Amino acid sequence: MEEDQETIPTSPTQASASSSSSYMLLLRVMSKRRTWVCIFVTVYGILLTCSWNFLESILSWYKSHSQPSSSSSFSSSGWPALYASVLLGAVFGMLSMVAALAVMVPATLVTWITIIVLLTFFGKPKRDLVVEGRTITKEIVGFLLKILLKEGNVVAAVCAVLGYFALVRRNNEGDLMNT
Repeated sequence: MEEDQETIPTSPTQASASSSSSYMLLLRVMSKRRTWVCIFVTVYGILLTCSWNFLESILSWYKSHSQPSSSSSFSSSGWPALYASVLLGAVFGMLSMVAALAVMVPATLVTWITIIVLLTFFGKPKRDLVVEGRTITKEIVGFLLKILLKEGNVVAAVCAVLGYFALVRRNNEGDLMNT
């Protein structure tokens, strides 16, 4: 009878060889573009699923507060549509920022590496290169965060305005059908 036995390293060199081979396998897998695409699609799918549930809860809240049967001035004033549209805009703004961040990180790394390599080719000493690298990293990250926030806010504002008009139009069409 043969049993499947796990090989147990008997010396430190065997242990380091097995850990280095698993490390090399991990590096090989993570260096593939397909792996990063799968990670991106999985994370974005999870975000869309969570946000979809949140969007459904926002719309159900809006439906319950914009019913013509409620006699409060809150529901007839248009405030529920405003609140719901701002929340919808915030959700879509956050999703756009996450998607932009996922694209921005690899592009930033390529830019940073290119700048460091160019500085090295121009003969910068190692100490100056480290200082310049830190400064460049701070500048690139700051610049990208400003762009990311600006783009996310633009998407959020556009989605909020479009959402408001869509909700008000839908509410007005519902009022016309009830009369």
